[in-house]
Amino acid sequence: MKKAAFYTLGCKVNQYETEAMAEAFEKAGYTVVDFEEAADVYVINTCTVTGLSSRKSRQAIRRAKQRNGNAVVAAVGCYPQTAKEELESMPEVDIIVGTAERRRLPEYVEEFLKGNVRITAVGNIMKNRSFEDLRIEKYKGRTRAIMKVQEGCNQFCSYCIIPYARGPIRSRPAEEVISEVHKLVEAGFREVVLTGIHIASYGIDLGQIRLPDLIRMVHDVDGIERIRLGSLEPTMITKEFVAEAAGLEKLCPHYHISLQSGCDETLKRMNRKYTTAEYAKAVELLREEIPDVSVTTDVMVGFPGETDEEFETTYMFLEKIRFAKMHVFKYSPRKGTPAARHKDQVDGRVKEERSDRLIELSNRCQLEFNRNFLGRVMPVLYEQEDNDMKGWYEGLTPNYIRVLSKGDPGISGNILPTRLLEAENDFILGEI
Repeated sequence: MKKAAFYTLGCKVNQYETEAMAEAFEKAGYTVVDFEEAADVYVINTCTVTGLSSRKSRQAIRRAKQRNGNAVVAAVGCYPQTAKEELESMPEVDIIVGTAERRRLPEYVEEFLKGNVRITAVGNIMKNRSFEDLRIEKYKGRTRAIMKVQEGCNQFCSYCIIPYARGPIRSRPAEEVISEVHKLVEAGFREVVLTGIHIASYGIDLGQIRLPDLIRMVHDVDGIERIRLGSLEPTMITKEFVAEAAGLEKLCPHYHISLQSGCDETLKRMNRKYTTAEYAKAVELLREEIPDVSVTTDVMVGFPGETDEEFETTYMFLEKIRFAKMHVFKYSPRKGTPAARHKDQVDGRVKEERSDRLIELSNRCQLEFNRNFLGRVMPVLYEQEDNDMKGWYEGLTPNYIRVLSKGDPGISGNILPTRLLEAENDFILGEI
């Protein structure tokens, strides 16, 4: 039987799309194997949000061809959509597909095998107005299900390539979402993660329905015990939204609210649509109304024109907010974006120093947040055995604290009351 292997870079949306593509290959008669194994087809689901992401995508492509020189290698997703010429210059790539038509990938492989001529399927994504029917029907190997409900972004932040890679906002029809949620319940899943490229925009293209409406509909499905949300914009966090969220017991008290900078001048140059005062108010609303809430964020360092003073302003803002965790990354110029044309690019060594300081702050804040829950008994959804600690199983509390407890394989997929005993670097040791 023919074998297909997959490699995923980037976000939760990519993870969902990879699973859907893998299922399409299984339907076409392939056995899906690990990427490190010999395979007939290698699919690299790329990312291009940073220069590092693009480089890792190229490395994965070369690694696949080295593993089996006769294999068909397909590069799909955001990187081909925005830089197909770069991929066309790589002799290792046989098939290039953007962020549409990915469901046809098995067909493209068969077409390539007949003619041995490179296939490039990258259209004008900005003209795309429909949600790609890239769905999962079989679910395996996980206790939490990632579900893509939204595609595209209309924000056009000055540093971001994603609107050009993913196109305009498209929302998955609510009835399709709910149908998949029911299938998840039947498959034994306890938690669903609603994700998208800009999930706060869900429903804008559908008419009356919006993200809060969709959350309520998922909440009403019997059998689903937890709902998580992907990254939100601070403008989404209104009094009305928080009041409703507080009343939905299945909605996990964890909110990832994108920040990018704690300095208003930097935010303006980024073309972000809020101020630090508005952001702080959003966090305050969550903490006032939702017990045990965890707030996490993304922060960028070294944006063009970011002075030492602006960075210190950001640092002080982050110190004041005390996030449960921060994802820190260094600005990377993306060709075609306004920020890439700025003359005042920040030196790489300065970016590194600023990144190191924020990572250290994030680690301190995370440890501080976790220690607040020591001695508490909290429900933990256990997923799998830890890679490094045999006999210990990892899972998540509702507010996204990673917990490791001694147990046996039977606990995977179960929500168990767990006493939180000892805070380590990025997790807590628990006792079931």
